[in-house]
Amino acid sequence: MAPFGEPSHLGRKELKLVVFNTSLTGYQEILTDPSYAGQFVLMTCPHIGNTGVNFGDEESSQCFLGGLVIRSLSIGTSNWRCVESLGDYLTKRNIMGIYDVDTRAITRRLRQDGSLIGVLSTEESRTDGDLLQMSRSWDIVGVDLIGDVSCTSPYEWVDKTESDWDFNTNKRDGKTFNVIAYDFGIKHNILRRLASHGCKITVVPATWPASETLIMKPDGVLFSNGPGDPSAVPYAVQTVKELLGKVPVFGICMGHQLLGQALGGKTFKMKFGHHGGNHPVRDIRSGRVDISAQNHNYAVDPATLPEGVEVTHINLNDGTCAGLAFPSMKIMSLQYHPEASPGPHDSDLGKQYTAL
Repeated sequence: MAPFGEPSHLGRKELKLVVFNTSLTGYQEILTDPSYAGQFVLMTCPHIGNTGVNFGDEESSQCFLGGLVIRSLSIGTSNWRCVESLGDYLTKRNIMGIYDVDTRAITRRLRQDGSLIGVLSTEESRTDGDLLQMSRSWDIVGVDLIGDVSCTSPYEWVDKTESDWDFNTNKRDGKTFNVIAYDFGIKHNILRRLASHGCKITVVPATWPASETLIMKPDGVLFSNGPGDPSAVPYAVQTVKELLGKVPVFGICMGHQLLGQALGGKTFKMKFGHHGGNHPVRDIRSGRVDISAQNHNYAVDPATLPEGVEVTHINLNDGTCAGLAFPSMKIMSLQYHPEASPGPHDSDLGKQYTAL
C-alpha cells in the first residue's frame, strides 16, 4: 500500500465510515460531493486518475470526504481538459489517499459485514491495535454532518449547464420559477440544471427558518442532498414540516429522507448504502427504468408512511424506496441524484421538478 495526496510527514489521522463506489468515471465529482462528508470512499474501478483533474467538473468549492482509497493510481493523464494530476489535486486540498490496495477484498468485506469505520494515518509508529482501538471511538450514526457542509448565508445562483453538456433545456411555457433551495450539502450541477430549466434560485442555509422562506413567496422549495443521518438533524425535519402543504416541495437524497420523516415515516441505516452511477430505478407509475447515480447510507421505510403518500420509484437492486409523492400536498422526492453528474443522464431534474 502506498499513500498519495496529503503529505505523509504531517502526522495526521482520520476516522471515517468506509463506503465503496461503483462508478467507472467521475472521481472528481465524487471528491467534491458534500454528501461524502464523514466518509472514506473506496473506488471499485481499479484504475483511477488517468483523466486528471479540471475545474469545470467540481460539485462544490472544496473536497469533503475524509480520504480516497484506490487500487491503481495512474502515473499519467491524457484528457484534453486536464490541468492537474489527481495526486497534486489532493495534496493541495489536504486530502488523504492510499493506493495499491486490494479494493476488491475490502468491497467484499463491506458487502458481507456492512459499512465499517476505517482509519487512515500517516503516523507509522501506530500499531494495528492502536488503529483498531481508534476505529471503535467514532460512529457516523447520530452525527450532524449537515452543519459542516451547508452555506452560512443566503445567496443567488445563476449559472446554467454549459451548452456543450446540456442534454435537456425544456422550460414550461417559458416561465421563470422562483425556487428556494435548502443547502444540506447541495451539488452545483443540481443548481445548474434547475437554472437551465428556467428557475431563479435562492440558496439558503440548512437552519433557514421556514417562516422566512414563506415570506419570500417561492413557487417551490428544494430540499437538497447531503451527508449523514437524517435523524441527527431534527431542526431540518421541523423546517420541512412547517413548509408542507404551504408550497410545492421537492426532495433529493437527504431531502427525500427528511420529507419521509416530516410526513411521519421512519428512516433506517442501510447495510452498506448505495454509492455509484449504475443503480437501476423503476418508476412504478410508468414502468420506465432509469440508470441512476446514488450516494446515501439511509433509506425511508415505506411501511411507516401515512395513507396518501405514494412510493413512486424503487431501486431494482434491493427494492428500497427511491421516490415518493403526495399529490394533494404537492410533494415529490427522489432518493437518487437526478442531475446525475457525471452521469448517466437518464433522469433529468427539470422533468421531475416542473411536474409539480
